[in-house]
Amino acid sequence: MTQATPATHPIPERAVAPSADGCWHNLCLAPGLFEMTESDEGDESQASVTEGTLACIVVQQGRVVWVGAQEVLPEQYLNLVTHDGLGQLATPGLIDCHTHLVYGGERANEFAMRLAGATYEEVAKAGGGIVSSVKATREASEDELVALALPRLEQLLAEGVTAIEIKSGYGLALEHERKQLRVARRLGQLCGVTVRTTFLGAHALPPEYAGRSQEYTDLVSQVMLPALAAEGLVDAVDVFCERIAFSLAETEQVFQAAKALGLPVKLHAEQLSNMEGAALAAQYGALSCDHIEHLSENGIAEMKQAGTVAVLLPGAFYTLRDTQVPPIDALRVAKVPMAVSTDHNPGTSPCLSLLLMANMACTLFRLTVPEALAGITTHAARALGLQHEQGLIAAGRPANFVLWPVQHAAELAYWFGSKPQCTIVRQGKVFAPAKA
Repeated sequence: MTQATPATHPIPERAVAPSADGCWHNLCLAPGLFEMTESDEGDESQASVTEGTLACIVVQQGRVVWVGAQEVLPEQYLNLVTHDGLGQLATPGLIDCHTHLVYGGERANEFAMRLAGATYEEVAKAGGGIVSSVKATREASEDELVALALPRLEQLLAEGVTAIEIKSGYGLALEHERKQLRVARRLGQLCGVTVRTTFLGAHALPPEYAGRSQEYTDLVSQVMLPALAAEGLVDAVDVFCERIAFSLAETEQVFQAAKALGLPVKLHAEQLSNMEGAALAAQYGALSCDHIEHLSENGIAEMKQAGTVAVLLPGAFYTLRDTQVPPIDALRVAKVPMAVSTDHNPGTSPCLSLLLMANMACTLFRLTVPEALAGITTHAARALGLQHEQGLIAAGRPANFVLWPVQHAAELAYWFGSKPQCTIVRQGKVFAPAKA
């Protein structure tokens, strides 16, 4: 089905969401995803919160100020406005830590090509892949890109996402990379959601630089990145380090430019082959290395040393019908944190459900349920440098949590194709479930 033109989808006015301030009671807290508030004596002396124990979350001025068992709620909070959780499961807000959400066009034809036998590399060499999205993105205005991306973002938000990363990389020229990053910032403002922008100018060679990879890398590192960083549009810097993209030396050149500007780095690493990009990224203190199907023991060791998060992207693995599973057991042994994300993009992961990705991470990669849930909350927050604000229900943090109409945390990874009618608290505001 052809995508509707942006003109048919004007950007709507956003309704003001009500405050989440007050005492949220009759909740069940998801194991491992909350931190109990210390008592006045400096310990966690209140009754422990275990499965089936009713708990409370107290929110004041948009921030969580107390979390614990309902039976020991401090008297000072007894007279606050109350919100009945109805026994629902509470988790931190979900975090989609790797997306390419802003782009023009779509690439359903490439899906058909791959089904007919073409490989990812063959599609790219035939003029498809990233470059086809570049053409459509360059042709779209900023407003058109907002109108296209907004419904995608709203689908993710309706499923409980409270923070998201949005990469550039479909502009591949300063004015168009700027346009993508400006759209990402606007989306965060429109929807009241935390958006982390990642500059991915080194995503592919634009057609006008065919055969001149070093010249384009110079442009990315010496012109585009400094200009966009000066405009406050860049939170992190990414590179696609692969045989069909950028070499290890070119990747390091971009990383050096990012380091000079005080910006953290990330990497599309070891998706199609082992380039030892993850080891390089970790040496630069990378927030995350993503895809990592071909990750080596050396890469794992470097990531462990640096505290770099391994971001698993089962949507791309599934769409490409890959058979090389990421080294999950070795990552477990090394205690490298594993995040899970949609990798939403028009070519290899046109997915708009983070819960589906949790299910795929369990079924395809054999993550346990606690690993998958931490992967879309706690570890995903760390992959964005948001570990002190998101990914955990704890006092002192902005109020970002979700109430799910399920009895057990495992259900969040168990069901797929389901659209739970969750209540979402995002940036201290309440977004009630949509009516069926």
